[in-house]
Amino acid sequence: QVQLVESGGGLVQAGGSLRLSCAASGSILSFNTMGWYRQAPGKQRELVATLTSGGTADYADSVKGRFTISRDNAKNTVYLQMNSLKAEDTAVYYCNGVRRIIVKRSEYWGQGTQVTVSS
Repeated sequence: QVQLVESGGGLVQAGGSLRLSCAASGSILSFNTMGWYRQAPGKQRELVATLTSGGTADYADSVKGRFTISRDNAKNTVYLQMNSLKAEDTAVYYCNGVRRIIVKRSEYWGQGTQVTVSS
């Protein structure tokens, strides 16, 4: 059973930084794509950043230039470095992994970690 476990959330002042970690129970290279999503109260879950197994990163416009997604293959961990945080970044952040084997697509989620940015 695949498990994704997030950590690193917390309370930070606007303008500050946090680094989120997502540890996978197996090799992260077994995922075609790993990413971070977030969900603020009363809003739908939205994409924050994704990273393909080939190393291509993509970001939501709202976080471009402030957030960076990266990975450590040896530690089976994906990171989200968040700088210049804003109050509107407050949300529960979820780690996501997608595997595609021929026509079968499997998706995995972590339990989420709360990020609160005070203004």
